[in-house]
Amino acid sequence: MNAESDERAKGGAALAPGPVTGDAAEGAVGAERAAEQPLGSRAPEFVKARRTLHLSWQVGVFILGLAVVVAGVIMLPLPGPGWLVIFGGMAIWATEFVWAQLVLRWTKRKVTEAAQRALDPKVRRRNIILTSVGLVIIGVLAGIYLWKFGLAMPWKIDE
Repeated sequence: MNAESDERAKGGAALAPGPVTGDAAEGAVGAERAAEQPLGSRAPEFVKARRTLHLSWQVGVFILGLAVVVAGVIMLPLPGPGWLVIFGGMAIWATEFVWAQLVLRWTKRKVTEAAQRALDPKVRRRNIILTSVGLVIIGVLAGIYLWKFGLAMPWKIDE
């Protein structure tokens, strides 16, 4: 037996393959939410058993998460995976704080919904058309600039 069949045996009935629509989709979302980890601290039991140790643990997790989020915010205008690092900091906070767990769940749900919408053929066609029009406009503007000014840069390096 492999891990996949073990998971199905534990979970009861296997899910049917294929797209889920209508009332079945709402049931699938409800089942997915029920399968999520419970809210609350994921600190080790010996840490949770002692109030001061648990408070120290939470402060440490908060400071570490804050450092990662600040690094992500710094990376937004600079080269680097800013949003990815910010979500990593949120994931660090989510190991200890319920508010961060709820924000992370909401974010995951919205990203999944956006990905599903992006796969819709009408939306894809619209995005391709808008991208093409934008590229044509940029090309025309670049052509006008080159026609008017040539390939000369706006600053003088010779001096």
